[in-house]
Amino acid sequence: MLAETRRREIAERLRANGAVTVAEVEERFGVSPMTARRDLAELERRGVVRRTHGGAVLPTISAHEDSFARRLDVDADAKLRLAMAAVELLTPRETVFLDSSTTTYYVARRLVETGLAATVLTNSLPVMELLFKEGGPGLEVIGIGGTLRRLTRSFVGPFAVRTVQGHFADRLFFSVKGVAQNGMLTDADPLEAELKRTMIEQAGDSVLLIDQSKLSTRGLSVIAPLAEVATTLATGLGDTEADALRLGGTTVQLVS
Repeated sequence: MLAETRRREIAERLRANGAVTVAEVEERFGVSPMTARRDLAELERRGVVRRTHGGAVLPTISAHEDSFARRLDVDADAKLRLAMAAVELLTPRETVFLDSSTTTYYVARRLVETGLAATVLTNSLPVMELLFKEGGPGLEVIGIGGTLRRLTRSFVGPFAVRTVQGHFADRLFFSVKGVAQNGMLTDADPLEAELKRTMIEQAGDSVLLIDQSKLSTRGLSVIAPLAEVATTLATGLGDTEADALRLGGTTVQLVS
């Protein structure tokens, strides 16, 4: 069994039972204690589990938020695949909201690589810097200003919300801290959640970009119901997980 498949099954077992032990992983998958602990350590790094003595449990609702720099290279391959699929949805000269997630930073980088003409509205300082330094003449940038959060290098607050409300976009690409079991999209920070919620309201088509780890963690602040998202681009999901998202009211496109 491939390591990624095994880890997905461990995560599914955790969601069903609430906890798993190293011994259970060894017995269920026929692996060594070292491999079992390595799997749990990797799932913890992704935010899927919380390690305990001898095993792991589901993470509690968490406001924990890593810095932009720390998150940027986590699951980079998955983010790159999602970014490529996202840009393929665009036609030239669309107006696009990009939130401050690291996943949409990859979308911005893909826009630069393809040279696709677009107008990008974003509250992400790294995205602004990237498009300013490397974007071609066909890429226009509208910066969404406000209060700068140093941790995420993003602008939030009332002024940022008013700026978003002053514009309409053809499309929004965004990611989240996690998707709760009741289908609510969540974020660790209430100001980030508010801004993403406003972007959804002002976008003609909202596109959520997630990997499997987003189904096993939640933030404290609700953004919006999944049903308000037209399309979900997802990677690393099994058929059951994808069907659960579809029942939430979104169209799911699996990205291999």
